[in-house]
This record gives sequence, C-alpha cells and structure tokens, in this order.
Amino acid sequence: MGYILSNDNNNPGGNMQKLLMSAGEIPEVIRQMAKDIAAAGLGSDYALVGIHQQGVPLAELLCREIKAQTGYLPLFAKLDISMYRDDFSSRLPRIRETEVPFDVNDRTLILVDDVLSSGRTIRAALDALTDYGRPGIIRLAVLVDRGNPEFPIRADFVGKNIALPADHRVTVRFEADENGPAGVYDEIWSKKIK
Repeated sequence: MGYILSNDNNNPGGNMQKLLMSAGEIPEVIRQMAKDIAAAGLGSDYALVGIHQQGVPLAELLCREIKAQTGYLPLFAKLDISMYRDDFSSRLPRIRETEVPFDVNDRTLILVDDVLSSGRTIRAALDALTDYGRPGIIRLAVLVDRGNPEFPIRADFVGKNIALPADHRVTVRFEADENGPAGVYDEIWSKKIK
C-alpha cells in the first residue's frame, strides 16, 4: 500500500501517510506486550504510568489485558510532561492532568508511550516522575519503537520495531477520529526547527 493524503486538522494541506498497522492488528500486539510484561518477573505490585497523550490509552489497554491474562490489575497513573520538555520555551504547551494515586517510592513502574522516537519524551517523563518520589525500578513499554533515538534510551517492552527515515513520523490512533481511521501510520513530515 502506498502513501495517501491524510485529513490532519493540524495541517490543512494534509500529510502523506501510509498504514503500518491496522486497527485490527493493534489488539494482538497489545496482547503480546501484556504477556511479555507479565512474564518479566516484576513482582506483584508494579504500576503502569501512561504518558499523555497516547501513552494513556495504551496503558489502560495494557492494564486490562494484563488483568485478563493473569488476574492482576496493575496500578495505573497518568503523567503530563509538558512542563518538563526541553522545547518548553519554544512552544505553548497543552497542560493535561497528572494523576499518580499511589506512592512511587521503591515501586516498579512501567512508563508507557505510543512511540519511542527521539527519546526526549521519555527523558522528560523520567524528570517528571522524580517529583513524585524515588521509584525502585523504571521500565519502558512502547507500541512502536522507530529506532535511532537522540538520547540513550531503549524500550524494555516493544509492540513493533519500525525503521523510518528522519523526515517521517509515526502516528497512532487507537480510535477513529476527525484525522482518519484507527491504526498506526507512517507520515511524511518536515520537522520545523526554530
């Protein structure tokens, strides 16, 4: 399948995109990720921390799938990293609610995000988490790892590895919206540097 023009409302001209993973394939990938997390020997009191925006629904789906497979429902948190980003001063952040309803000290946490790209989001998330305490162990789960991060950060649990050129980005939609159908997409884009 080739590239088609997307309906991206953030870019009225649209982006050229190609389907990498259909909406029907995503649940199987999440099932395997949950199986890998459950088999990792993380103990009986670990928590999943979804990074806003797309890490939150992925963490919720993983929690449900881990419960279905093992009977254990992991603790769940939502983390906003807007104020911790290294590009904070160059753009107006959209602040979302952070909810960490448990003590993070000495706990095993699994940071969850949709795509590992540059590693900058994960670095910001690590900074944000330390404001809540000192976790015992932090692991990373991502639906897509596109490789070649700018920071020395690697995912422990990966749904799919996808290598793409630098001028492409991965977009994940867990549900259809005004930008198009659910799925994982490769989009051709230009990174704007100020």
